[in-house]
Amino acid sequence: MAEGTPVCEFGWKARPFTLPGVDGKTYSLDELRGPNGTLVMFICNHCPYVKAVIDRVVRDVNDLRGFGVNAVAICSNDARTHPDDSFDNMKLFARAHGLTFPYLHDESQAVARAYDAVCTPDFFGFNGDLELQYRGRLDESRKEAAPASVRRDLFEAMKQIAETGQGPRQQTPSIGCSIKWKAA
Repeated sequence: MAEGTPVCEFGWKARPFTLPGVDGKTYSLDELRGPNGTLVMFICNHCPYVKAVIDRVVRDVNDLRGFGVNAVAICSNDARTHPDDSFDNMKLFARAHGLTFPYLHDESQAVARAYDAVCTPDFFGFNGDLELQYRGRLDESRKEAAPASVRRDLFEAMKQIAETGQGPRQQTPSIGCSIKWKAA
């Protein structure tokens, strides 16, 4: 079932985390943050919305590095009910798609809950002070990639944040598959 993200809560402070990555290292928010911005993305392996845009995500993250923006992706889905999202499959997904940023496993789902993540993909764009400035879509893509000529909403927003510390006031919510929460 498709879920949409809520509107951006400007100034909301990024919640700290320390999580294992598919590369065998453990990462904290402090060591991942960029000097001009940090992009925290909740994604997963099985979601058709993520699959439709993952190559564009990699492109945009690579392009944003030149503006002092770092990025991290987190998978928080319950791998018992969705085995495609297991840690071992995250490793395969990262290799298959050439992820150039850390892909972290939030097995406890504590980070997703702290961020109030609702779907995959769910993008949180923070400025250099780790204040939320963007919570919107990558571009017009949905379960299929939009034409290559569409506006790069996420890229343009993060570029603006890197240059000014402020995100655009008009933002279109991201849409994707709901986070697969563990049973209580």
